[in-house]
Amino acid sequence: MKVVVPTAGKGTRLYPHTHTKPKPIVRIAGKPILGHILDRLPRDRVDEVVLVVGGPMQEQVVRYVEDAYGAAFEVSFVEQAEPEGLGHSVLQARPLVDGDPLLIALGDMLFERGYGRFLDAHDRLADGSGPRSVDGSIGVKRVDDPRRYGVVETGPDGRVDRLVEKPDDPPSDLAISGVYVFERSTPLFESLAYLVENDVRGAGDEYQLTDALQGTIDRGVDLGTFEVDDWYDCGRPETLLEANRVTLDRLDPDDGVGGRDAVVVPPVDIGEDVAVEKSVLGPYVSVDDGATIADSIVRDSIVGRNASVEGANLRRSIVGDAATVDGDPDRLNLGDNSVVDL
Repeated sequence: MKVVVPTAGKGTRLYPHTHTKPKPIVRIAGKPILGHILDRLPRDRVDEVVLVVGGPMQEQVVRYVEDAYGAAFEVSFVEQAEPEGLGHSVLQARPLVDGDPLLIALGDMLFERGYGRFLDAHDRLADGSGPRSVDGSIGVKRVDDPRRYGVVETGPDGRVDRLVEKPDDPPSDLAISGVYVFERSTPLFESLAYLVENDVRGAGDEYQLTDALQGTIDRGVDLGTFEVDDWYDCGRPETLLEANRVTLDRLDPDDGVGGRDAVVVPPVDIGEDVAVEKSVLGPYVSVDDGATIADSIVRDSIVGRNASVEGANLRRSIVGDAATVDGDPDRLNLGDNSVVDL
């Protein structure tokens, strides 16, 4: 199986942090979001990972994946030259993937227990053990407000009848969760190509993957669904912090730290060359390399590379790379290379 990971989005919901790095490179619990996604791929079932990159900061994605995962997977990169939507992004992988079994794993969605069980769930649908075998399947989750998501409507036999992107009047509460599996990828790429060639745009004036999936159904492709119960959208500050908490619990990382009068309350993840003095750190704190924390209490937060926090009481905060916090704030969402004096 081949895996396509779209990483070319602008990450506007995570501004200001994504002004200086792509969203998948934002770090939680010891490594970038993208690293946690790649760690959760079952290596015995994945032959190749194709990453769709784009924008002026794409080299950060390429460099990180080649250095950290080049020995684990066969890795390829394709460029999305213009930000034309998720469907357009996936289509860029067609020359490397068309005809192969395909898993699409979005570059900002984190699943606590990984992708192996999703592939197993798809296999059960595809081998005919259900009421009817399927050609592909979509991970779904019941949500309170489906208007914010792509939504799936299923028939009596469980097959997908209709998909709609961010509908004003949702036909169901089954939200598409950002993981898709196909026995053969060609029908999906044909549907995506039709949208682009005929300039059929959906929500946000973009080429939507949801619309392409509907196109495959209209052409006779059977799609099923499997349930996703541990879905963390890392595209917003609140959910990024939630993913940090969940991942720290799962990883149970080392809580060792150098410094004077430092109290560390696990779980925390602390990078290299971090100095913590006269401070309480944790629980649920991720601190990147080279950071300094002094005379502070930091809880449930993410502190970036080479950041400095002094005389502060931080809770549910994100401090960007090389940022300086000097004062006593209660909550911050502070971008890279920023300075706040309070």
